[in-house]
Amino acid sequence: MNTESRTRLGRSANVAGERGCLGLLRASAWIAVPVGAVGSVGLMLWAGRHNPSRLLLVLFALWVLSPFIALALVNVVSKRWSVVSRAMLHSVTLVLTLVSLAMYGDVHLRPPEPNAFVFIVVPPASWLIIAIVVAVAALISGRPFQKLFRRVP
Repeated sequence: MNTESRTRLGRSANVAGERGCLGLLRASAWIAVPVGAVGSVGLMLWAGRHNPSRLLLVLFALWVLSPFIALALVNVVSKRWSVVSRAMLHSVTLVLTLVSLAMYGDVHLRPPEPNAFVFIVVPPASWLIIAIVVAVAALISGRPFQKLFRRVP
C-alpha cells in the first residue's frame, strides 16, 4: 500500500468518524428542538393558567417559542458549515433546550409567586447565546457572514 492510498484511507476513516459522531449529535439536536419547544410552551401555559388574557398567553407562547424556531432555522442553514461549527451549533441546541426546560420547570417547584420574569428573560438570553455561537462558528469556518446563509442547491 503506497503513501497516497494510506492518506486517502485515513481521510475517509476520519470523515466517517466525524459523520457518525456529528450525525448522532445532529439527530439529538433535531429531537431536542421540538421537545424543548413543546415543553417550554406547556410549562408557560401551566404557569399562566390563571391569567384571564388569552392574547397575553399567545404572545408569551410566541416569545417562548422564538429561540427554538431560530435554532431550527439555523440548524437547517448550517449544512454547509464546517464540522466543528455544526458540532458547536448542535451542542448549544442541546444545552439551551435543557437549560430552558430546567428554568421553566423550576418556576413550578417554587412557592406560588409572580413568575413572568423567567419567561421574559430566558428567550432573549437564548437569542444572545445563539448569536454568539453563530458568530464564533462563522469565525471558525473562515467564511464571511453573507456566505453563511447561502442555500444548498
